[in-house]
Amino acid sequence: MTTLIQIGNSQGIRIPKAIIEQAHLKDKVLEFKITDDGLLIQPLKKPRQGWKKQFEKAQSADNTNEIDKKWLDAPLVEDEEWEW
Repeated sequence: MTTLIQIGNSQGIRIPKAIIEQAHLKDKVLEFKITDDGLLIQPLKKPRQGWKKQFEKAQSADNTNEIDKKWLDAPLVEDEEWEW
């Protein structure tokens, strides 16, 4: 259990070492989210963390239709010039 403490013109909390260790918060940049029940503190996730695994999972499911497959297999860059 902890309470708010005065830190200059702001307020903060002291998190016990045991909780920091259990929550894997040591030496991490923290992210704060407001929830209906209060405040959620969690380590900041790296952008796109886990994307590769999710893409591989989606591709292995092979539930794409023919139109999706054409778009997914299309080259990213074409050599020919566009006409306007």
